[in-house]
Amino acid sequence: MLEIEIDDTTLTAELHEDRAPESVAAVREFLPLESELMHVRWSGIATWINIDEIELPEIPRENHTVYPSRGDLLLYPGYRNEQEILVPCGPTCFKSPAGELAGNHFATIDATPKELKAIEERTLRDGMLEVTIREVEG
Repeated sequence: MLEIEIDDTTLTAELHEDRAPESVAAVREFLPLESELMHVRWSGIATWINIDEIELPEIPRENHTVYPSRGDLLLYPGYRNEQEILVPCGPTCFKSPAGELAGNHFATIDATPKELKAIEERTLRDGMLEVTIREVEG
């Protein structure tokens, strides 16, 4: 289980070890993560965390998608663009200046559509938000 703190909001997410084992293992290696959550540039109603400075192992495409559902955390290991964690908050098509991207769906946030939309709207209105992701026992 992950705990995700975004400013004054705390959410949890279920890890998908069975569907994305190498992605989950890679994420566990760099947790806890303290970073900034930003609004996406290209993908729709979503936010993202830049993890380009983290040295990831080679990760295959696993449980990957271009069209994640609201709350599906995607790990993008940087095949054609920056490494990132995508946090969809509504209708999303994962893309960049390089075109559509497929990220590995490694966890799903347990939050209401209203909670996720509020986070996305804050990043759009206010800019970057502080985010901390850590693993907790669930």
